[in-house]
Order: sequence, then C-alpha cells, then structure tokens
Amino acid sequence: MFSRRYLAMWCAVLLLAACVLAAAFHHLSWLCAIVPALIVALGIYDMTQQRHAILRNYPLWGHLRFLFEFVRPEIRQYFVEDDTDEKPFSLVQRSVVYQRAKNTVDSRPYGTELDVKAVGHEWISHSLAPTKLAGSDFRVLVGEQREQPYSMSIFNISAMSFGALSANAIRALNLGAKKGGFAHDTGEGSMSKYHRENGGDIIWEIASGYFGCRNDDGTFSAEKFQRLANEPQVKMIEVKLSQGAKPGHGGMLLAAKVTPEIAETRGIPMGQDCVSPARHSEFSTPRGLLEFVERLRKLSGGKPTGFKLCIGHPWEFFGIAKAMLETGILPDFIVVDGAEGGTGAAPIEFTDHIGTPLQEGLLLVHNTLVGIGLRDKIKIGASGKIITAFDIAKTLAIGADWVNSARGFMFAVGCIQAQKCHSDRCPTGVATQDPARQRALNVPDKGERVYYFHRNTLHALQEILQAAGLDSPADLRAHHIVRRVSSYEVKLMSELLKYLKPGDLLEGRYRYQLYEKWWPVARSDSFAPNVEKIV
Repeated sequence: MFSRRYLAMWCAVLLLAACVLAAAFHHLSWLCAIVPALIVALGIYDMTQQRHAILRNYPLWGHLRFLFEFVRPEIRQYFVEDDTDEKPFSLVQRSVVYQRAKNTVDSRPYGTELDVKAVGHEWISHSLAPTKLAGSDFRVLVGEQREQPYSMSIFNISAMSFGALSANAIRALNLGAKKGGFAHDTGEGSMSKYHRENGGDIIWEIASGYFGCRNDDGTFSAEKFQRLANEPQVKMIEVKLSQGAKPGHGGMLLAAKVTPEIAETRGIPMGQDCVSPARHSEFSTPRGLLEFVERLRKLSGGKPTGFKLCIGHPWEFFGIAKAMLETGILPDFIVVDGAEGGTGAAPIEFTDHIGTPLQEGLLLVHNTLVGIGLRDKIKIGASGKIITAFDIAKTLAIGADWVNSARGFMFAVGCIQAQKCHSDRCPTGVATQDPARQRALNVPDKGERVYYFHRNTLHALQEILQAAGLDSPADLRAHHIVRRVSSYEVKLMSELLKYLKPGDLLEGRYRYQLYEKWWPVARSDSFAPNVEKIV
C-alpha cells in the first residue's frame, strides 16, 4: 500500500485530512473538504472496480493514461504530424480545401514540401505549347439516349446520408450544389426535406434498405419510388451495391439514434433498429440487377439510372458485363467506389483489408467495358480520397468520366478530421444529430464555402489542362501521368497499367492473366463463378 503506485492516493488522503483539520480547528468552511473527499472516493473506487487493471494498480494516476489516449488524435494532428503525413488526409490537403472553400490564396511559396525522389511520387507532364480554355465548367452528358439526360459537372458531392451528416450539413452541401450547378448524392439514407430545401441537383441512391421507397416489411415499393423519383430535383438514380468504406457489410442504426426526422425520411418505424442488409432483396443475379436498373429507369420517367460498387471478386463484375451483352440492358453509368473511401464507420478489418482501391477497381471496370465494346455507351464515375485537381486529373486519366468527393466537401463545410463521426460528438456540427452541436454550422456561410471549393478546384483543373496542352478533361490519358518507381527511374502510367483494346474480351484476346482466368468462368445467371471452368 506504500508503493509509489499509490502516491497520488495517499496525497489525496493527506489533503483531505488537512482540510478536515483546518475546518475543525481553524473555523474554515467544510466546503473546502468536498473536492479532496471526491478525489479520495474516486481513488477508492479505482482500487475496488474490476473493469480496468490500470486503475486498480494505479488509482488516480491511471486516469492520466485515459486522458492522454483521449486527446492523442488532437496532439498528433496539431503538434506531431508532419504537414505531408496522410492519416488519412494531410494538413496540406486539408489546408488546400479550407483555402479554396474560403476563396483565399492557395499558392505555396518556396517550393514543394514533397520528396520528389520518393517512390510513388506522381506528376503530370506539361507542354511547351499550352492551351487556353474558355472556362472551367466542365460537364459530361449522362444518359444521352434517355428521355431525361443529365448534363452533370465532372466534380460532385459523393454519397453521404442524412443521419450520418447533420441537417445543417446537408442543407449547406445542397445550397453549394445549387449555386455551383453540380450534383449532390443523397447516400443510402434517402432524400430528406433538407436535401430539397435549397433545390440543388440530386442523385438519389437506392440501397439494400430501400429507404424512402420501402414497404413496411423492408421490401421495395415501386409506388413510393415513383412518387419521389419523378420530382424535378432528382436528376439520376443510383443503385448502391457496395461502398468503399465497408463493402459486403451491412449496417445498423440503433433505435436510440432513430430520430423522428430520420424515421420520416427513411420510412422506418420509431423505436426499432434501422437495418441496412448486406445484400438486396429485389435481385440475386447479374441479370436481376440489370432488370432492376431498367425497372427504376422506367419508373423514374427515363432518368439516367446506374449502379455503384466497390470492386470485389472480378468474376462478379464480369458476370454483370456478360448480362449486359445477353440482355441488351445497359446501365447509363457505373460509379466505382475505392476501398480508401471513408465516410462510413466500419470495423477495422473492413477499413484496412476489404475491397479494391480506386485505381485498380476503376481500371477493371473501364477495361471490361472497353473489352466488350460498350465503353462509349456507359459513363463511369469514381470516388475515393479525391481532394485536389491533380486527384481529379489522375482519376480521369485512368478511365473515369467524372469524380465524386465526400470528405473533400466535408472539409468545405467545416470538418476538421477529428474522427468523431461515429460518436455523435462531432466538434463542428457536420456529422452529428445533436441539435446543440449542429447549430454551430452556419448554413449560408458553409454553403458558400462548398460552392467556392468546387469552383476553385475546377479552376485549378483548368490550369492543369492548359499547362498540359489539352483542350478538355476528356483528353486526359494514362500517358499524361508520370510515376516514380525507384529513386532513379520513372514510368508513364500507361506503361504501368494494363489496358485492353476495343472488343478484346468478345474476341477472346484476354492479354492479361486476370481476364484470362476469370472472364471465362463469369456467369450472367449467378454472382458465383462457374467452378467447372476454373483452371
């Protein structure tokens, strides 16, 4: 009991004794003994509780350990990390967003802080004959053969649900989208009244829970879907198969967190857990997926309809491609979500080790559509840790037609990367349902910042294109990106990535082992491979 481990406890006891004696003999107020008494009581509790071994062995002292653990992320972020450390976004990356969102100078003096000799460093080759573009409102037409095609910006707000984000964050994002003429993806939580409030363009995401268009038993309701999908503000319909943050993993919002507004938006009852299943109930095969896409397209009055996924087993996407060829049903677009996506809280194993990163997933989807001769008929969107104009340029060069950003726009509305999104204690009111916390987020001000972040980022992309001697984002190709592969060697991205040529898969020219092994075993009638053909 007289070990140094108990020094804090004995000091508290002595302090309490001194206060009691002072109150008894020197006519001081007994109130002076309250704080020491509480500290001693805490020490006694520490020694008797059975949950934390540290507190039993180090009463009172042990709380310092938990305090330092609690503030460790802030200490690292503000005092320890280098400006270019990416965990998950570096100070430099966040600062660029903040400066562009505030419409202030984002130039850097005195040269790059990056190690240009480091393996993995990338850059874009410039031209000695730069171009001059008329503006930076770069757009792509999606569903041009449909009744209601959509001319969308090449830079949009990625899927984030009301419920994950606060009402004020949704308002601000949509206000910025309205002013800047770009799209706001609802996420799987459906289209809330806060999405509608400012009139920004909406991409309505339909996930396995069918929120906003579900029957009481959780199945899909065509009537409810048709009613919402035909609102003029909804521009495209996106079927979510999986997301980069936790592909193949369902989700659950505990009953205690289901507010009346969330229940109304999602069409779920109060007092019950809100379950997002890991898979859809409306289809179970590649053919079924495409038939569901076609059904939603008709119900929406011919609005562009597609699906989003994080690539997993390659034969599953190949099966979808074969179903396209066999049925003639084509999605208007496919959004590839990289495993580096991170707005959805997930188990650490899913965050770190499940799903294909964006570069590889995007390349597989692009190559497959090229190989079956359908790339010109289906647009590709991409999302996954896209922040700067260089990120956009590189993603377009690999094979995307447009990009989405989630965390970039979160930074624009005030996120400071506190990583408290799942705790409901977001310090800036972005990712919380606490009314007091979200009141701190000023919607008109943050809406302006969303608008400026989008505008200034595309202006930076315009300058990149001009420096590279290009006339349009559509001109970007893999050979425009250079990557260092060793301290003494660099290669063009087109040399490092493997591209198919039009019709290769149709004519049996597989070129690479991935397609040679898995294309023949893919099935349009099942997501499972044909095991008899596996070599």
